[in-house]
Amino acid sequence: MTTKTTLLLSAAALTAALNQNAVAHGGHHDDGSHSDIKVTILAEGLEHPWGMAFLPNGDLLVTERAGGIQRLSKDGKLSGRLANVPEVVAQNQGGMLDIIIDPDFATNNTIYFCYSRETDVEGKSGSSSSVAKATLTDNGLENVNVIFSADSIVDNGFHFGCRLVFDADKHLYITMGDRYKYMQEAQNTNNHYGKIVRINRDGSVPKSNPFVDGDAPEVFSYGHRNVQGVTLHPETGDVWAMEHGPKGGDEINEIKAGANYGWPVITYGIDYSGEIISDKTHMEGMEQPWLYWDPSIAPSGLTFYTGDMFKEWQGDILVGSLKFTHLRRVSVEDGKPAEQFEYVRDMQARIRDVEVAPDGSIYLLTDATNGKVVKLSK
Repeated sequence: MTTKTTLLLSAAALTAALNQNAVAHGGHHDDGSHSDIKVTILAEGLEHPWGMAFLPNGDLLVTERAGGIQRLSKDGKLSGRLANVPEVVAQNQGGMLDIIIDPDFATNNTIYFCYSRETDVEGKSGSSSSVAKATLTDNGLENVNVIFSADSIVDNGFHFGCRLVFDADKHLYITMGDRYKYMQEAQNTNNHYGKIVRINRDGSVPKSNPFVDGDAPEVFSYGHRNVQGVTLHPETGDVWAMEHGPKGGDEINEIKAGANYGWPVITYGIDYSGEIISDKTHMEGMEQPWLYWDPSIAPSGLTFYTGDMFKEWQGDILVGSLKFTHLRRVSVEDGKPAEQFEYVRDMQARIRDVEVAPDGSIYLLTDATNGKVVKLSK
């Protein structure tokens, strides 16, 4: 179903909606330094939309966790589910997850998507985070080919990671989760549990990967819990990532080759049961987060704002909050996190993904059975 509804939320209205609860969750209402924000619902009726990617012509590809990929035209029409999309294991957090276009999409029409896939290898059966590449046609997908399948094969539906980003050298980074049951394996660089991996577009391993001689040569960084956002810094081109902590300890990190981000040896969170996972927050040889949240905000989707529409936000970080149902802006000053602001909390929608459109507007996905594509503009 496609719809288009526009609401005009003044800074004052946003302030009234956010002020009561903002401080408790580490965010604040906006200071009103920008003009009114238009909130436009471009489409609805999507089944737990999860990831999105803009095409050069202005169309938008949107995944649905239950197993579909749809195309939203720039004039606001949904295509219906594309043909030839592979089956997914739509269990709990698993399903059809992130999507990205090839750096040379204009000449090869190639896309990549990460999904939970039924896997059976050497007696291990369950689901794993897998990435396929395919040719996008007017009617669906062709030449679908799995180029990576994580060896973290588990019979549960938790902690898949599955965010995607290309760097300037056209290497593809894929985020992984620890699959919940195997948190200790996040410290083992010979597997894919709790890792960020880096591969070439054909699935081969870059020779410069830090663990290229190990049993999991795709590994780029380790010690992660469940990475739910990944992006490139607009000035340095470095990879930045965001992950869910347990109860407390969500993190944003600058990702370095071969670096250890600590999970579960160090953490700012505790188990959901209240038990202590680790009494350490620092350890030599393990990276400290650029920013962490305690209590958790359950962040999902991560990007730097680089558009012209909200000029005062240039270089700031945008994340979605699932738990507290808002878009959060983290202002960046001298490379460090500064004030944080919350938007569209009055929608009361779990924000699953956030992207900056070519025109500088901001697109959000709401995670629900009747999920929406929402546009923020001036």
